[in-house]
Amino acid sequence: MLTLVSDLLLTDAFLIKGKVQDKYTRLSQVLDEHRKFFLKVSDATLIDLKTRERIQTPLLHVNVDEILLAHELLDESGDQYLRALSQDEELHKVRVFYTGEQNLEVSGKVRPGCYEATDRATRRFFVVREPELRGLKTEGDEDLGLLDGLSYAILNKPRLSYLYDFN
Repeated sequence: MLTLVSDLLLTDAFLIKGKVQDKYTRLSQVLDEHRKFFLKVSDATLIDLKTRERIQTPLLHVNVDEILLAHELLDESGDQYLRALSQDEELHKVRVFYTGEQNLEVSGKVRPGCYEATDRATRRFFVVREPELRGLKTEGDEDLGLLDGLSYAILNKPRLSYLYDFN
């Protein structure tokens, strides 16, 4: 069965590939504005981060609070949103750390202060450009390898343990 994958969600335990239902705009905005506990993902494949076993299901409900990182698999060449973001004010280099079941470090570039509560106080997620992930073994697995070389990642602010802003 061929499945069109458009969204990646990373939790402490799984990489989830599938299509977020009722997505009316960019994934970052959907995550920020989602007021229910669970996000519906259709045609989902869950890849266990430890064993690399796979589970496929036609519909999965994912607790939004469990999401560490998200990404839309899109052709970005014609994406005006990303083009505007890249022309945004000067970007700061950061390293962020998630600790818990999956210790993960993400380094990349962000808008100044986007991780603070004063950045549109209702925003739970922020975008990191040119992210580099450490702490997750992706080699030898095609699905986990999707996390290498992403042009951006959407990070969950409340799940962050530490952040180092180089500026």
